[in-house]
Amino acid sequence: MKLYNTLTHKEEEFIPIEEGKVKMYTCGPTVYHYAHIGNMRNYIGHDILVRTLKYLGYEVTRAMNITDVGHLTSDSDSGEDKMMKAAQKEGKTAMEIAKFYTEAFFKDYDKLNLLRPDILKPATGEIDMYIKMITKLLETGYAYISGGNVYFDISKVKDYYALTNHVADEMVVGVREGVEEDSAKRNQADFALWFTSSKFEHHELLWDSPWGKGYPGWHIECSGISIKYLGEQMDIHGGGVDNIFPHHTNEIAQSECYLGHKWVNYWFHNEHLLDESGKMSKSNGAILTVSLLEEKGYDPLAFRFMAMSSHYRKQLLFTYDALDQAQSTYKKLRTKVLNIADEGKIDDEKLSIYNQKFIDSISDDLNTANALATLYEVIKDNKLNGHTKLELIKKFDGVFALDLTKPFAKKEIDEKYVEQMIEKRSEAKKNKDYALADQIRDELAKQGIILKDTPGKTIYEVK
Repeated sequence: MKLYNTLTHKEEEFIPIEEGKVKMYTCGPTVYHYAHIGNMRNYIGHDILVRTLKYLGYEVTRAMNITDVGHLTSDSDSGEDKMMKAAQKEGKTAMEIAKFYTEAFFKDYDKLNLLRPDILKPATGEIDMYIKMITKLLETGYAYISGGNVYFDISKVKDYYALTNHVADEMVVGVREGVEEDSAKRNQADFALWFTSSKFEHHELLWDSPWGKGYPGWHIECSGISIKYLGEQMDIHGGGVDNIFPHHTNEIAQSECYLGHKWVNYWFHNEHLLDESGKMSKSNGAILTVSLLEEKGYDPLAFRFMAMSSHYRKQLLFTYDALDQAQSTYKKLRTKVLNIADEGKIDDEKLSIYNQKFIDSISDDLNTANALATLYEVIKDNKLNGHTKLELIKKFDGVFALDLTKPFAKKEIDEKYVEQMIEKRSEAKKNKDYALADQIRDELAKQGIILKDTPGKTIYEVK
């Protein structure tokens, strides 16, 4: 399997640390607001990766965090805490906010057929681990105390900007427009490991520490959770491209200085989903969620299909026209699959050929578009019997997770399509083409649409 590695800036053959097993960590949501569909495109990419690894026979252990503390409104160490800002706005406690938006996140997450992580930990539950790491970083000289806070000293790291391909000038936090400069830092690119209450006197979530009552910085949580639950080395760390700097850059610095050796072998990043105004963001006004798409009549899996039709490392423009097209294509695909008769015996040779073709596509840096093309090739192959087709489709759908063989629910029925088919059947009967009329009736029945001929009209019901 070839996978693009952000750390080396090239595609590489994937070689796990332990044969047959993969340890993987993905950054979870910050639960101060709903997750928009741009966030969800990121998790679809993670899901395809996990499902592909499992398809290839790997035993995958995946961990993910829930950020319920310590993430500030700027991407540096300045501004208000997002959790506290949301709590004050909604008149709730920070933990009430976290619970509500965590549940909302997984409600949409499940609608997309995304596999749940094996290990899921809220940041607030692992304070002891962060304190343990920070203590060692102070003892070894990689961190310092200033202004009551604990900072990581990036000048002590030889290759701090490796993940960003050494583009340092634009990355320095303190010189970017709109980012508050922190006079307590030795270097404006240094980042906070622990904040004390001296900076946030009215902060709700505070813990005792050797440096005073306070709370952890954003970056330390992912390092702490992944090291505690996956060990000192892991195969893959995933996130969106906006995590590359400063979040993942800082994770590498603090983790490898804490451990004393290389931490992660492969860094996996999804590109942005854009709307017509640019990158989707929780701060850009109204948030477009999976649930909202569903309320507008869209199948969440049509959005998953849309995301999979493009490569995860390419920016994808979201428009309702594009989603309309994706939904139409997705429903037609499911209709074609449901109309395949389950007959014949397994053709082992053809099954092996198509399976290998699918593996070649999905193993090529998760080329889902080519993998979908292989699916269509199977469906169109007139020399392939139905039973073999369905076996291949079921196997492929272990990666796609599009419910391809699942009958349509009543709410998913395209009424215009059904009426067209009824009209086509009536025309066939007029022409005494009873074979075609029966074929149309049987095809609709496979989709749970039962036709009933009444005097002067054909009606239907959905089962």
